[in-house]
Amino acid sequence: MSPITLDYAKCLTDRVGKHGIAVRDLDAAVPELASLTESLNRTRGTGWQRWRDLPFDPARREHVGKVRALVEKLGPDVENLVVLGIGGSALGNIALQAALKPATYNLLPRDLRDGPRLFVLDNVDPHAIGQTLTFIGNDDPEFRRTVVNVISKSGETAETAAQFILLRSMLKRMLGDGFADHVVAITDPARGTMRAICDAEGYATLPVPEGVGGRFSVLSPVGLFSAAMCGIDIDALLDGAAEMDKRCSSNDVLKNPAAILAWLLMQFTKRGKPNHVLMPYCNALYMLADWYRQLWAESLGKRVDLSGKEVFAGATPIKALGTTDQHSQVQLYREGPNDKVIGFLEVESFEEDITIPHGLDAENLNYLQGQTLSTLLNAEKRATEYALVESERPNFTIRFPRLDAHAVGQFIQLWEITTACAGLILNIDAYDQPAVETGKKATFGLMGRPGYEQWKMKVDAALDSSVQTV
Repeated sequence: MSPITLDYAKCLTDRVGKHGIAVRDLDAAVPELASLTESLNRTRGTGWQRWRDLPFDPARREHVGKVRALVEKLGPDVENLVVLGIGGSALGNIALQAALKPATYNLLPRDLRDGPRLFVLDNVDPHAIGQTLTFIGNDDPEFRRTVVNVISKSGETAETAAQFILLRSMLKRMLGDGFADHVVAITDPARGTMRAICDAEGYATLPVPEGVGGRFSVLSPVGLFSAAMCGIDIDALLDGAAEMDKRCSSNDVLKNPAAILAWLLMQFTKRGKPNHVLMPYCNALYMLADWYRQLWAESLGKRVDLSGKEVFAGATPIKALGTTDQHSQVQLYREGPNDKVIGFLEVESFEEDITIPHGLDAENLNYLQGQTLSTLLNAEKRATEYALVESERPNFTIRFPRLDAHAVGQFIQLWEITTACAGLILNIDAYDQPAVETGKKATFGLMGRPGYEQWKMKVDAALDSSVQTV
């Protein structure tokens, strides 16, 4: 299997002038990056860094074995798999499905699909949820072939809990006493509200592994179960992640893509480029850019560093899509503030390609006829690189030899290790999310959860006293 590669030449001064980084600065940083890599290697598998071991035995053998056993037990007759989650409990599932299954997967008849239709409810928008429930519940025999996969470590996240209460009620009403056979919960293996519900009602369960936070959980049962149900090769996914992990564990840091990528992006942030664009030239990779946004923003956006000093660290991740956003964003990227680094995702060889036919008599369009769409797509990407270099806008490319589970596993592990390395460079805790917790507690108060009354008072005092409406 060929590795995905990082091409960072267009981040350097010889390509983008004063807005780039000098090779001598990168060379001078080698000892620091080697030390950071050694630190990550030393602490891997401990605390909140247990995600590093997910692609390897014994964690891999345990999780894959449990996932496969449950997939086999449910059998080939499941028609709808409804995943309930939010943030890291949903974004990875969506990204894997978008990257590795056809865009029309849910529209295909069952005999042309490798598994059930997949619906990921990652919000509490009543329109989206109502329409999905109407669709899967409008045929009673088909609804009996529906499985609900609720993903929540504690069971107390308001959005997922609300979704679960709705779906549980619907299952119980339509299926009666056997409804519990249609629920798979991925939760804490020993404690928490969801664990208590599972034990009381007899749901099949898979673990959210200890020390694996939501945004680092896609290679755990959190992401592997729905992927395996839909026929994604989870062994290839983990093989790719394991291979990338070995590359990113190297103290020869100029051959370590995570160390280089983390250092470059943190240097650009320090030098006034805190906006980090990820722009796939492949529709199937677009939702991986969504997954990256949470990983980068929630991990690195911190008010204080590890010493308690206010630093307001972080960078703003932005997703774009080539070629679509050449016509909506690149004008800004080239001529607006030079405060961005643009990362491209390129696929060298598409599994399916389409040749533009001959037959249209239009002199100015003859150059297109006989060419393939992939040739045009990658020419557009290269042209955009050139346009950015002309405007001294730094950019890099992560190149996929082909789009398959092995490559996607590499990509996931690359960004997770890059994020961990960037956290060390910034001297912040990349694994907590105190600002998110504040919003959760305020929601509890506003929704009337006992014990959180003071949070409603805080919200009302902060917001209602300054209402101005025109």
